[in-house]
Amino acid sequence: MALMAAAAASMDDHDEYAKLVRGMNPPRVVIDNDACDDATVIRVDSVNSHGTLLAVVQVIADLNLFIRKAYFSSDGNWFMDVFNVTDRDGNKVVDASTISYIQKTLESDHWYYPDARNTVGIVPSSEYTSIELTGTDRPGLLSEICAVLTAMGCAVRTAELWTHNTRVAAVVHVTDASSPSSSGGGAIEDPARLSAIRSRLGHLLRGHTDVRAACSSLAHHMDRRLHHLMLTDHNHISGGAAAAAGESRTEVSVTSCEERGYSSVVVRCRDRPKLLFDTVCAMTDMEYVVHHGAVAAEPGGGAYQEYYIRRRADGLAVACDVERRRLVRCLEAAIERRTTAAEGNNCLELEVCAGDRAGLLSDVTRVFRENGLTIRRAEISSTAGGEAVDTFYLSGTQGEVVEEETIEAIRKQIGEATLRVKSNGGGGAVAEGRRKDGGGGEEAGAGAGTTTAFIFGNLFKFYRPFQGFSLVKLYS
Repeated sequence: MALMAAAAASMDDHDEYAKLVRGMNPPRVVIDNDACDDATVIRVDSVNSHGTLLAVVQVIADLNLFIRKAYFSSDGNWFMDVFNVTDRDGNKVVDASTISYIQKTLESDHWYYPDARNTVGIVPSSEYTSIELTGTDRPGLLSEICAVLTAMGCAVRTAELWTHNTRVAAVVHVTDASSPSSSGGGAIEDPARLSAIRSRLGHLLRGHTDVRAACSSLAHHMDRRLHHLMLTDHNHISGGAAAAAGESRTEVSVTSCEERGYSSVVVRCRDRPKLLFDTVCAMTDMEYVVHHGAVAAEPGGGAYQEYYIRRRADGLAVACDVERRRLVRCLEAAIERRTTAAEGNNCLELEVCAGDRAGLLSDVTRVFRENGLTIRRAEISSTAGGEAVDTFYLSGTQGEVVEEETIEAIRKQIGEATLRVKSNGGGGAVAEGRRKDGGGGEEAGAGAGTTTAFIFGNLFKFYRPFQGFSLVKLYS
């Protein structure tokens, strides 16, 4: 059976024999609320393929669950994974619909092999058009983008924008606001109009702009696309203000593990939601394979992550100092893109809720610009009931704290009933207050200096939080 799995893992996803083997060994998921006193334990095992770990972590991240501890291994072409997770308040996951969703999603073969969903090619969505943008960040940029889209008859359905190291990346889903359809319009299909939108936005950004029909593929998950856009934009090359001032709290080291043929990657930073997703996504995009790993929350709100990786192309470890430095920079950037706005750094977190209408986003972002604020990150969405729920992370143009007078001015212009201040320069403290001690941080810190002992030979003996983990058998 193991030989069959090895053959299937090495074959193309469309190969019929590989499909047969996966069908004989479907993903198996166990969700257990009794195995741990303070967390829900999720165990997953399946035939391994590149991106399997990321696919599993993505499900947990999208549900806004906290990963307190985790262990994963994929040697021998089997993927085995154990997560200790809680909700945002530090409680076990007890909601039946959430548990059912996790179970059904992770047991779906299509989740790990999205290409198998459509054997005749990817079918563009008829619901919206996806616009991907990268360029140099500047104050008022999102306001200008929204104004252009409104002027060209585009209604923003959902959007997310990240800024880091003076660069900006955004994924915007728009519909045709000029469509007479009662449902509010679908994708923009006119090639001439798409070309005009691309031209206008490209001129505005003075950088790369891609306008394409959205596709029903897992690869177009919004956060994954943003990470990929910033990686290909070489966002990690410039040091950024925090790095220049020596204020970065992210520590990444890459060392050789010659006796096993791996490179050991150790990450220490502030703990936060989606941290594991961001690091695993970065390594997957860089074509590294995580063979073993363990992560844990540490006392005081820190996080410790350790991975044993090889290059996907040739199965070898990191070869030289240049490659090592690039990997370190890319991981630091992947972590700090979300941290820069979400955890303090003088950012004001505002949530705007209002009845959705054409030009709403343009009007809101114009108010921010007129009050001298810079958008560091944004999450835009529209509900099925016609309500817009938008979250903005804002600071002054030089990164300074937003004054109370400015907040009140914005409130008066936008409307008090539609604006909620979620945090102002202390977002990290709020998140930290919700977080329980993940345990095991002292042991993880002690093991940082001898990384090879952490996974090989001594993991369950040395690292106590994982003593309670028991992996699911692959077959009976």
